[in-house]
Amino acid sequence: MLLHRKWGTVLMIVLLCAVLLITIYGANIPSALLSKALLFLQDGLERALLRLHCPVFIAQMLVYGMYRTLAWVISVMLPPMAIFFPLFTLLEECGYLPRAAFRLDRPLYACLACGKQALTMCLGLGCNAAAVTGCRIMDSERERQLAVLTNAFMPCNGRFPMLVAILTLFFSSGGLFGFVHTGILLCGCILLSIGMTFAGTALLSKTILRGKPSSFTLELPPFRKPQIGQVLIRSLLDRTLKTAARAAIVAAPAGVLIWLCANISLHDISVLDHIISFLEPFGRLLGVDGVILTGFLLGFP
Repeated sequence: MLLHRKWGTVLMIVLLCAVLLITIYGANIPSALLSKALLFLQDGLERALLRLHCPVFIAQMLVYGMYRTLAWVISVMLPPMAIFFPLFTLLEECGYLPRAAFRLDRPLYACLACGKQALTMCLGLGCNAAAVTGCRIMDSERERQLAVLTNAFMPCNGRFPMLVAILTLFFSSGGLFGFVHTGILLCGCILLSIGMTFAGTALLSKTILRGKPSSFTLELPPFRKPQIGQVLIRSLLDRTLKTAARAAIVAAPAGVLIWLCANISLHDISVLDHIISFLEPFGRLLGVDGVILTGFLLGFP
């Protein structure tokens, strides 16, 4: 059934929908609780720093710049990853992911690409950086370049919160039906991303990266019962916490830098306002303003 030409694709979409729905529905409550708990601690942290005779400017920079940014990043990223990574690992452990790759071999071959790219596409749902690193499994340099250049179409776990937020704001009606509706729409976005990956691969294969696809031999492992305890420990420790730690390493200095730009003044105007004024004409050329363009640039970290 999983390898069937028709039902295999249907089951693959249903499984993808189920994983995304469980991730969205399951992450909402712990994410809200974690955000409230972490932000509740910031006042106590500020009082503790002031009692230690820390200068007010430094205390506010550490609390409202570094700590608040870390609290936002952790509360948004940690719960979805803690659910998505174990589910994805379970599919991998039970032997399903190679069968998903087998189902995607034919459309990739039609795009003059290697079927192994399906594995890096699946991996891209967890982390695009890891997926790009995984492109080394392909034998041809041309096919590695195809997979690397088109992997950005796959929305990684870091982009899920943004997609969920947009879908919830514009399309969700609230309640259980709203969550189901959002999950189906998110699955539609990912299917669109897969379609864009195929289209981009086909375009590159027929223009600047011409060539023939190499042969694709894939060993289908037997179905096996996953060791749930080991899966949870490995996915939580090796994937979730490590990814969250890397995000925190970037978020902490970025939060400090943004806070400093907003609170240091030159000629009675904050550095952030100077940046906004400088970017205003460039923003107008794009149909936005300096504030939106500055927010976009500050979102890079």
